[in-house]
Amino acid sequence: MRHLAKSSTSKSKPKVTLKHAFKTIIWPKRKLVFIGLFLIVIRGLAGLVLPWQSKLLLDDVVPNKDYKGLYTLIAIVIAAITIQAATSFLLTRILSIQAQYLIRELRVQVQKKVLALPISFFDNTKSGALVSRIMSDVEGVRNLIGTGLVQLVGGTFTAIVSLIILIKLNPWMTLFVFVPLSIFAYIALRAFKYIRPIFRKRAKINAEVKGRLTETLAGVRVIKAFNAEEQETKVFEAGADRIYDNVKKSLTATALMTSSSTFLIGIATTGIMGIGGYYMMQDDMTTGDFLFFTLVLGFMIAPIVQMSNIGSQLTEALAGLDKTEELMNLATEDDDKNRTEVLKSVKGDIAFKDVSFAYEKDNKVLHNINFTAKAGSVTALVGSSGSGKSTIAGLSATFLNPLSGQVTIDDIDLSTVKLSSYRKHLGVVLQDEFLFEGSIRDNIMFPRPDATEEELYKAVKAAYVNEFTDRFDDGLDTLIGERGVKLSGGQRQRLAIARAILADPKIVILDEATSNLDTESEALIQKSLNQLVKDRTTVVIAHRLSTIKKADQILVIETGKIVERGNHDELIAQKGRYYDLYTYQAKI
Repeated sequence: MRHLAKSSTSKSKPKVTLKHAFKTIIWPKRKLVFIGLFLIVIRGLAGLVLPWQSKLLLDDVVPNKDYKGLYTLIAIVIAAITIQAATSFLLTRILSIQAQYLIRELRVQVQKKVLALPISFFDNTKSGALVSRIMSDVEGVRNLIGTGLVQLVGGTFTAIVSLIILIKLNPWMTLFVFVPLSIFAYIALRAFKYIRPIFRKRAKINAEVKGRLTETLAGVRVIKAFNAEEQETKVFEAGADRIYDNVKKSLTATALMTSSSTFLIGIATTGIMGIGGYYMMQDDMTTGDFLFFTLVLGFMIAPIVQMSNIGSQLTEALAGLDKTEELMNLATEDDDKNRTEVLKSVKGDIAFKDVSFAYEKDNKVLHNINFTAKAGSVTALVGSSGSGKSTIAGLSATFLNPLSGQVTIDDIDLSTVKLSSYRKHLGVVLQDEFLFEGSIRDNIMFPRPDATEEELYKAVKAAYVNEFTDRFDDGLDTLIGERGVKLSGGQRQRLAIARAILADPKIVILDEATSNLDTESEALIQKSLNQLVKDRTTVVIAHRLSTIKKADQILVIETGKIVERGNHDELIAQKGRYYDLYTYQAKI
C-alpha cells in the first residue's frame, strides 16, 4: 500500500491504477485469488449443465420416453446445483473474509501512518476527515481481493465459453446478439471514465461533511449556549446537498448503463425469438437447441451486465485508494534523514540558541530566543496572550521545529534526535488537557499501562485525585464520559497531572497547568506540582504569577522576544514588565 502509484504526481490524474493495485494488493494474495478463480470457473461450468441437460430432456429423453435417462439427467442436474452452492459458499468464505481482513490491515496501516504525522498536519486537517480516510476510504479494497474482481475475471471466462457454445449452435443468431452487447460495452467503458472523478470527489466531500459533523457534536454545548442549532443544521444541510448532487451524477451514469443494457438486451432477445422461431419453422433448429441457446445466452449476458456493477465497484475502490495513497505518501516526523540520534538516557539540559519560528511564511512569532534550562531547574514563561509562550513550550516538546537556530537537549540538536527516544522522557500537562472516554484509572495509566497499583495510587495521592475519587461509588473505575465531561475543570486538571506524575519523565512541560483550578484546588495542586517538578527540568507557562515565585528563572516574553529574565525577586526589583504584571494581579 505504501508504494501504490508513486510515479503519479498530478492531482488531476488518478494515482492508483488497476495495474498498480494488482501489483501491490492483488498479487501478494495471488494464491487466494487463484483459488477464487478456480472456484468461479467450476461454478460457471456447473451452471452450464442445466441448459445442456434441458436440451437433452426436450430432444432425446422426452421424445424417446427414456425414464432411465430422465433419472440420470435429474441426478446430474442435482449434482451440478450442489457444486454451484458449494463453490458459492467457499467463494464467500475464502475471498470475502480475506477481503475484510485486508481492510483491517489497511485501516491499521493508515491509522499508524496518521499518528506518525507531525503536529502541523493535524492543525490543518479536520479529525472527522481523517476518520473518513481511515475507516471508509479503504473499504473498496474488498472489491479487489473479494468476489468483485474474481467475479469480473470469472464472468469474462464464462462469457467467452458461452460465446463459443453459441457460435457452434448458430453463428448468425450469435452475431445478432453480439452487436448490441458490443454497443453496451462501449457505453459502459465511457461511463466508467466519467464516474471515477465523481467517486474521487465524493470521498473528499464525505470527509469534509463528516469533519464538520464531528466538530458539531463535540461542540454541542457551545451550539446550544448560542442558540445556534438552526445555523449548524443549515451548514450540515449544505454538505448533505453536496453529497446528494455528487451521488445524483454517478446514479445518472449508472442509470444510463442499466437502461442501455435493458434496451439492447431486449432487442437482442426479441431478435433471437424471431430468428429462432424462423429456424425452428424451417426445421433447422430443434426446440431443445433453441432452449439451450437462450439459456446459454443468459450465461453470456449475465456476467456482462454484472461487469457493469463490478466495474463501478472497482472504480469506487480505486478512487478511495487514491485518497488513501495521498495520505500514505505524506512525510512522517521520523522520515527526516537528519534524525539519527537515539537518546539512551537524558540528563535534562535544554537550551534555545537563536531560535526563531513562524507558523506562516514571513510572519515570525519568535525572534532569536536564547536561554538555557539546566537539568532539574524550573523555567517559567510569562507574558501577555499571544506573546509566544506556548510556541516556546511546543518547541521544547518537539511538537514544532524551529525556523532557524537550535533547540538542544544535553547539547544535542533536537532536530537530529529520533523523536520517540526523546518523548519517552517527556511529560506534558496542557491548558485544555485531553482525557479519553473511559475510567479515571484508564486515563491516569495511559502513559504506563503496565504500572503497578502501588505506583498508580502514589500518583493519585500526589495529585490529590483521591480527594474527589474517594467520594465516587466506583472510585478510580468511575467512567468520565467523552473528554472527561463528567468531571469539573479542576478535577480534569488534577487527573492530567496524576498522569504526568505516573509517566515519571525527566522533562516536564506545564502549559497553564493550574488555570482551571479554584483557589482551594490550586493550593492542593501546587503541592503536587512541587513533587512533579522535583529533580526534573520543567518549562512552565502561567498566568497566575503567584504559582511561579520559586522558579529558578522567569522569562518575560513579549512579541516573540525575551524582554526580561531573572528570578522572582530580581524581576520585582527591576520594576519592569514582570513587576507590572505581578502587582496588577496582586491588586485583583
